Order: sequence, then C-alpha cells, then structure tokens
Amino acid sequence: MSAYRKVLALDSSGLVASAAVVEGDESGSTLLAEYTVNYKKTHSQTLLPMLDEIVRMIELDLHEIDAIAVAAGPGSFTGLRIGSATAKGLGLALEKPLVAVPTVDALAYNLFGAGDLICPLMDARRNQVYTGIYEFEGSRLAVLEPQMAVDIADIAEKLRARERDVIFLGDAVPLHRETLEELLAGRNIRFAPAHLNRQRAGAVGALALEYIKEGKWESADEHRPEYLRMSQAERVRAEKMKAGEQAT
Repeated sequence: MSAYRKVLALDSSGLVASAAVVEGDESGSTLLAEYTVNYKKTHSQTLLPMLDEIVRMIELDLHEIDAIAVAAGPGSFTGLRIGSATAKGLGLALEKPLVAVPTVDALAYNLFGAGDLICPLMDARRNQVYTGIYEFEGSRLAVLEPQMAVDIADIAEKLRARERDVIFLGDAVPLHRETLEELLAGRNIRFAPAHLNRQRAGAVGALALEYIKEGKWESADEHRPEYLRMSQAERVRAEKMKAGEQAT
C-alpha cells in the first residue's frame, strides 16, 4: 500500500451500528465521515443504508479506498456475521484487502491518550463480559490483558491486582456499574461519557491505519470473525451430545 491511505470502517459487533471513512499518512489522520446508530433496529437494516449515505455525502468512489476495516469480534454473533459478510462482499467486489480489528481493542481506542488503565466492557450474557485491559504508551495502544470472555468478578480481580485507576466504557457498564463500585471500593474508577462509551467505526478505522503500517491485513477470502466462545446453538448442541454420551 502507498503511504497515503483511505480506509472504510465498519462496526456491527454490538448494540451499535457504525460506518466511517478515515484517511491518513505518516503526518496524521482525518475522520472524513462517520454514521453511528444506537437504536432498536437490526444491523441488517441499518449498515448498508448508513454506508450509502456516507458515500453520497462525501461523494466517495468506493474504488478510491485502499482497505476495508471491520470490527472482527468478539461481540454479538449475528452482528459480527453481518459486519463480516458486508466487509467480505465489499472486499471481493472492489478487490481490496481487509483489516480485522479486535472489537475490544477498538473500543479501548476511543479513549486515546488516557493516562489510566482502560477497561472496555461488552455484554456477553450469562453474567459475562467481553473485556480486556489496556493503556496508552505515548500514542501506542498497549494490550495488557488481551480480549476475553469472563465473569465480571474475574475482570474486577485482575484490575484490583494492578492497583491503578481505571476508566470503564462499553454497553455492559450500566449492567455492572454497581458491582464494579463494590468490588473496586477505595479505587478511583471512572466511566466514559456518552460520546465515547460505545463502539465507533471511526476508532476501528483509526486503529486500522496503525495496523496497516505494521503490515496487518488479509484478503477478503481469508477473513473470519473471532467469536471467543460458542454460540447458544452450539452450546445447546454440545450439551445434548454430552448428555447422550453419559446416557450410554
């Protein structure tokens, strides 16, 4: 790829649907457009219309983009499949590479430059969260604990052991805020404000620009979302198989 890059970014990994176009070179980057919706509609209804509107508003020729970035998981199984299928379809049609950005890493990137630990929390159901622990070393996002699916008490224990102030963000914060305040009593913990506390395709695109510098991209054919754990249907099937084996 050339030093100057234009990236189309998509995120449908959680409750939010988001599309953006980011461009940059060695001197910096610019968010040209971003369309984000957090409302009661499925991503299959919103993602492509949002993308169409961005293309129209900034008069974008999709053949001008250099890569397609996508939040690659973890997250909602349906949402990830929609985002992955959209990114793969565009990549194949436009003959462009894909940049798979870990969902939790991109969420942490919303808080660029924060001096405290950053802990994104996405609802994974069954009292679990998709999470990780991050910090910024200058302008670089450092992954202290890679994204994982764990009980809220487990991530609180990991944070307690680090003895540092923490900023939380993500759609699971309202579900677990009181629990976190109890488990981390005596620590200075904060919660990101509304404009920074959910997934944003702009963050996916900005982080993708850093990945491209490091040579981290793949073909549309190669891309697969990262689920981190089995879907409910897979869990039910596995439990039935296990029960059948025990019965015999």
